[in-house]
Amino acid sequence: MTSSPEWKWDDTLFLGTAAHYQRGRLPYAPGLADALAGILELDGRGRLLDVGCGPGTVALGLVDLFGEVVGVDPDNGMITEAAREAAERGVGGKTRWVRARAEELPAGLGTFSVAAFAQSFHWMDRDLVAATVRDMLRPGGALVHISDLKTETRSTDGLPHPPVPYAALEELVGGYLGPVRRAGQGLLPHGPPGGEAAVFDRAGFTGPQRHVVPGGQALERTSDDVVAGVFSMSFSAPHLFGAGRDDFEDDVRRLLRTTSPTGLFSARQPGTEIHVWRKAP
Repeated sequence: MTSSPEWKWDDTLFLGTAAHYQRGRLPYAPGLADALAGILELDGRGRLLDVGCGPGTVALGLVDLFGEVVGVDPDNGMITEAAREAAERGVGGKTRWVRARAEELPAGLGTFSVAAFAQSFHWMDRDLVAATVRDMLRPGGALVHISDLKTETRSTDGLPHPPVPYAALEELVGGYLGPVRRAGQGLLPHGPPGGEAAVFDRAGFTGPQRHVVPGGQALERTSDDVVAGVFSMSFSAPHLFGAGRDDFEDDVRRLLRTTSPTGLFSARQPGTEIHVWRKAP
C-alpha cells in the first residue's frame, strides 16, 4: 500500500496475530485448490510465490500443485507459524519461507510460474510490487488475486447455533481502541484501498479472468475460535490493547457467553473470489 498522510506501514501491523490466525480466520471456500488446478492447468511442477503469505494458509493449501512453494511475509511470527505448519504436514522440503516486505522483492528468489496475493495486496506499495512480480513471472505466468467474495450476503437463517456477533464485537473493539480503524501504529480511516484491476493493468498484465468458488456452508465456531478471530485482525491485534488486553478479552468472552450460553456459534462459509491476470508470453 502506498504511503499516505493517513497511514504508513510499520512492522507492528500484524504483531502478535500469527498465533491466532489459523484458528480464528474463516477458511477459504472448499474447492479453491481444485479450482486453481483447473484454471491454471497445474501439474505438480512449477514454482509458486505467495506474497504476504501470513502463516502459509494459501501456500500450504496449494503445495501439492507445485514443485516448490515460496512464501514471503514481513512478520516474523507469520513466517515461524508457516514453517512450523509445513514441517508438521511433512512438506518442509518443498517449501521456503522468507521474512521480507513485498517491496524488497525480487530478493534473489528467481522466477515463478504463479504468484498469489491472498487478501494481502492492499498493504503494499501496489504499483511497485505489481511491476516487480511481473518481472519475476516466467513468460505466460499467472498472477492470482484471492479474496473472500465481498458482494454476497451470508444469511444467518437456519443456522444450528447463534451467529457470531460480528457487529457487537466490532463495537467492543471501538470502545477500547476508538472509532477509527487501527492499523499498526497508525489509523486507516477509509479502510484498505481497492482498485486492484487498474494497478495490474498499469503493470502490464492482461485480464482478468474472474472465478468464484462458492461457499455458504454452516461452520461451527467455539468461543475460543471467535476470540482467536478477533486477535487475528490487524485492527484488533493483541498489542493494540496494551495493559487493557486482558480486560478486553474478558469483555469479549462475557459478550459471547451472553450471546450463546453453550459457547457454540455458527458462521457461513464465505465464497472465494479469484482474479487471474496473465503475463504476456
